[in-house]
Amino acid sequence: MGFQYHSIISGMGKYLPDRVVTNDDLSKMFDTNDEWITERTGIKERRWVKYGEEYTSTMGTEAARRAIEDAQLEADDIDFVVFATLTPDYPFPGCGVMVQKNLGLRNVGALDVRNQCAGFIYALSIADQFIKTGMYKNILVVGAETQSNVMQKTNEGRDMAVIFGDGAAAAVVSATEDLNRGILTSNMHSEGAYAEELALQEPSNRHEFRIEGNPELTGAKQWPYMNGRNVFKHAVTRMPESVMEALGETNLKTDDIDLLIPHQANLRIAEFVKQKLGLNDDQVFNNIQKYGNTTAASIPIALCEAKEKGLVKQGDLVCLTAFGSGFVWGATLIRW
Repeated sequence: MGFQYHSIISGMGKYLPDRVVTNDDLSKMFDTNDEWITERTGIKERRWVKYGEEYTSTMGTEAARRAIEDAQLEADDIDFVVFATLTPDYPFPGCGVMVQKNLGLRNVGALDVRNQCAGFIYALSIADQFIKTGMYKNILVVGAETQSNVMQKTNEGRDMAVIFGDGAAAAVVSATEDLNRGILTSNMHSEGAYAEELALQEPSNRHEFRIEGNPELTGAKQWPYMNGRNVFKHAVTRMPESVMEALGETNLKTDDIDLLIPHQANLRIAEFVKQKLGLNDDQVFNNIQKYGNTTAASIPIALCEAKEKGLVKQGDLVCLTAFGSGFVWGATLIRW
């Protein structure tokens, strides 16, 4: 009988652009103010890239570089790359191969994941399966987004423009024979009936001409759309459900959770999730106040920051959960 492996996060790194954009800065661009944004989202500031200098792939590369260093590994130790984003540099190819190039990795495989705010949960689960089968030993999992140039910075688009930010984080997922540590379980779900409730629909291949001659490119569909009420209602239901599913699969309880890191979508959503699960403030980590919603990067940025602050230590039970466009959602339980 062969070895059994578990997947541990052996290293983490994050990258945030230096450019800080406060709520007051946004108030100079369109009709909004700090009180309005804070009350609805909990966000005080976010990061935006320097256009033409920082990209999704370069932020992901730097986060990955730091994660490899934190894991005390070399680039040649990486066997595979999984890159989660909804804002790749190009429609194709994906950002995974750009990280492979930028880091000078061996000709390892690179997989791109397009599951929006739940992207890191999905990517982590994929890495976990490769590790458990013994196919790979060290997998780079990256979440990165450049969203500031996607949003409509006008009164019409302000409900979304105030929420989203740019950034990246990465984890090295490594094999261990210590079956008392690592990823215990993951679950992933979707409900495509609500696909258009949170979506960017144009440019698309639903027309004869994708760009030139596409009548929708002058309309509202060229900008992201979100039915905020419906997204909120589903998020505060689905995330607790997925957490309870993960706990049930491992015979654990909410009291066993040392730290819950929910997707940083909205501070009010995180508060609802905390209340539904009956958790206390010390069991939940949020940093949306500083970075906004960085979509696929939000959970790894928060996890990396919590680790840097000493809030995650060996033996802790860490739970990650996310909900996003699709609708897609899920949770992961990790014994650190």
